[in-house]
Amino acid sequence: MSQGFTVWLTGRPKAGKTTLGRLLCQALRHLGLSAEYLDGDELRRELSPELGFSPQDRRRQALRAAYVAGLLNRHGVCCVVGLISPQAATRREVRRRLGEFVEVHLDCPLEQAMNRDDSGLYQRALSGQVPLMTGLDDPYEAPSDPELCLPTHRQGPGESLAAMLDYLQQAGLLPAAGQPTANPAPLAAYSPEEESQIKRRLEALGYL
Repeated sequence: MSQGFTVWLTGRPKAGKTTLGRLLCQALRHLGLSAEYLDGDELRRELSPELGFSPQDRRRQALRAAYVAGLLNRHGVCCVVGLISPQAATRREVRRRLGEFVEVHLDCPLEQAMNRDDSGLYQRALSGQVPLMTGLDDPYEAPSDPELCLPTHRQGPGESLAAMLDYLQQAGLLPAAGQPTANPAPLAAYSPEEESQIKRRLEALGYL
């Protein structure tokens, strides 16, 4: 059984982590790879309900996510983690703990992230209902040397997905193009637009 790898999506709230994480995970499954998407909000709710948003608790949250990703990697599962993880030192610690690790910075300016927020998260933070909101009263330390930096305020999900798949292929983390893949996962669980984005990219890479 081959070792899995982890793609760590970091960025301020509403930078696109969930959208891109789901798309990438589905693309990996369609290539016949075992893949899981670990969402930061779900991990907090299920594994870390006692944690707050202090620097210490944010570090604990990231290390717990890394632990789960590492366990899955050792069993050949590729993990895509969508986690704000605002502290550069913590992300470096996560990198040291994992094997194959790809850090992807979703670079979205605060104003753009606020404009695309249809959940009201930023408004609640501005009114004092959400403490220690990243980018407002808690800093976000952007990666200085990530494997990829995606300007998600200027490019759509399809273009960002393409960049991630291109990198993973060039890094030798994907099966060789043109080779048959075992048990590709169907794309029916995704919207027609998402299916089209995934299929177009995999076709361009020579997989379809």
